[in-house]
Amino acid sequence: KGECDLWQRRYWEHTIRDENDMRRHIDYIHYNPVKHGHVASVAEWPFSSFHRFVKAGVYPLDWSAGESDLDGGGYE
Repeated sequence: KGECDLWQRRYWEHTIRDENDMRRHIDYIHYNPVKHGHVASVAEWPFSSFHRFVKAGVYPLDWSAGESDLDGGGYE
């Protein structure tokens, strides 16, 4: 009682099919803190690999995927 679940109860397995599929999954992971209302922008979440990707030139610092951009990827 009074405890908060940290990990989701249901999970699913997915084999990454190609580079686009990998990118969609990485985008989903980076966008999750925004989706769940923890921050207003991806760059605000300090615990993300997003900052490493920005430093490597993969994303611009102001990158933000909308949920509609992530539709069709099998994400819940």
